[in-house]
Amino acid sequence: MKNITLKEWQKFALAVLVFLFFYFFPMSLLAFRNPFFEAVALLQEYARQHVLLCLVPAFFIAGAISVFVGQNAVLKYFGPKAKKVLAYGVASVSGTILAVCSCTVLPLFSGIYRRGAGLGPATTFLYSGPAINIMAIILTAKVLGWEMGIARAAGAVIFSILIGLLMHFIFLKEERRRHEENPPAEIEGAKEARTIKQNAVYLFTMVGILVFANWTRLQGGDGRIFSAIFHLKWYITGALLLFLLYMLKTWFKREELRGWVSATWIFAKQILPLLFAGVFVAGLLLGRPGHEGFIPSGFVAALVGGNSFFANFFASVVGAFMYFATLTEVPILQGLIGSGMGKGPALALLLAGPALSLPNMLVIKSILGLKKTAVYILLVIMMATISGLLFGLLR
Repeated sequence: MKNITLKEWQKFALAVLVFLFFYFFPMSLLAFRNPFFEAVALLQEYARQHVLLCLVPAFFIAGAISVFVGQNAVLKYFGPKAKKVLAYGVASVSGTILAVCSCTVLPLFSGIYRRGAGLGPATTFLYSGPAINIMAIILTAKVLGWEMGIARAAGAVIFSILIGLLMHFIFLKEERRRHEENPPAEIEGAKEARTIKQNAVYLFTMVGILVFANWTRLQGGDGRIFSAIFHLKWYITGALLLFLLYMLKTWFKREELRGWVSATWIFAKQILPLLFAGVFVAGLLLGRPGHEGFIPSGFVAALVGGNSFFANFFASVVGAFMYFATLTEVPILQGLIGSGMGKGPALALLLAGPALSLPNMLVIKSILGLKKTAVYILLVIMMATISGLLFGLLR
């Protein structure tokens, strides 16, 4: 990595050491069990379950988007002048193929936004990516009932489009200035080096690695296709990885690969510290599933019974700030419903929780700024609250 300075190498080494520390830290040596323990334990779970298989591939995809995908390609589908039906339609269903959580989607969101995507389609993608993960929808239907599964899928698609449109109109003037004053620069030679089809195959191969490496077994055991894919996931991932190595060897120049690695590192060093800090605070306050932080889980369950506005709003706020790893929200909600949580607040938490988290908010602020981030968070909480109220009334 010729263009990376000694100082950047030092930062990289520090990041690796921090990751290894939390990955291998022997939690059994800590005699105490308190919110600080839960914060460290949640960080360890995050490091072991999400960094290598989720975030690292996502960073490389984001780096590839920023270097190899031309500005015109992004603008065609997500730009401010793109056809709205196409832009919002593609962005709203993106999560059906991306098995990502609220943190893993961030490098991808940052990549397309900085490459020239409009704020509306970009935030639609940001919300829908983790909200309508196809495995999460199926698991929700199996564990919590088909009504909840359908409501979650429909609510995620509809509200992702509404949130994107509202963000677009609220910040219309600012976004126009952004595209006029800071037009994304083209990477000379990158577009001519390969065909559009080759770049598409390259990107979809990396997306495939991200998806299949994180493929999860569905509870219940009767999803035959998903179960078959789960048993073959490492063979599929390995084949895709070998194909990726072949493409890198034959389709790319060494200078291009250095630029790709440098862009990937830029995303990683901006996002990882904020994510780790946010995960630590989330664990400190709310603990891990089945364990207590400073805010007792029983206190939360007691406030989300019935279908009042407060119950739905409170469930949305708690879901927005709590960190949920992919698919973990379903068993958590199963336990809360068993403790008396209403179906409306349960849906509200389902729609706010996977799409937002405290770590997610910190990173979005670094990309969009405080004002846009605050409006986005409020829109997600408001939409989740309304959906919970409506679903509770229909039940």
